[in-house]
Amino acid sequence: MNETRQGFGPLTRTGMAARAAQDVPEGWYVNLGIGIPTLIADYIPPEREVVVHSENGILGMGPAPPPHQQNPWLVNASTQRVSLRPGGAFVHHADSFAMVRGGHIDLCVLGGFQVAENGDLANWAHSPTETGRQIGGAMDLAVGAKRVWVVMEHTTKDGAARLLRRCSYPLTAAGCVSRVYTNLAVLEVTPKGFVVLDMVPGLDFADLQARTGAELHRA
Repeated sequence: MNETRQGFGPLTRTGMAARAAQDVPEGWYVNLGIGIPTLIADYIPPEREVVVHSENGILGMGPAPPPHQQNPWLVNASTQRVSLRPGGAFVHHADSFAMVRGGHIDLCVLGGFQVAENGDLANWAHSPTETGRQIGGAMDLAVGAKRVWVVMEHTTKDGAARLLRRCSYPLTAAGCVSRVYTNLAVLEVTPKGFVVLDMVPGLDFADLQARTGAELHRA
């Protein structure tokens, strides 16, 4: 990790996406959820065999194209302009979700509001009484993909922890998350809780623990 300033510096949104992209293994079929995860496609080198899936019906999605090569009809699930890698395909929406529900996606990377130490994910609403928000395809992706990674800010804008012993927001899925990438660290979800795999330079373990609502464990 880089992008340090005085003491330590959190990663930017693109920095978080680039860090997660480093860990995607060769040969995996990967769904990228709405928000920061969609940026991961921009950091997968063309020589790497990673097949990116978008729930609106793209298999073999590429990075965001330069402005002069944009196709207004080629967009991802966030309605962002994207490209198609050689060999890529368009599929019906129902077939796209059949890939997800059938367990054919190796990895889904989602954004999140909260992740609990047991892997519970909340990424669609801030309270049980909130109106005007929908859970969408995240529910299918969270339970259908073989693995779920979450990319999100480590704390809220007010400094409240997003990594918790238990989620206080409505759940998207229970026990689905295996790894979390934040602007401060990379954490594995294990039977004993969050295990810290990596931290931004200049940040020590105690500082990270102070910003986390669950006990952290050293790798």
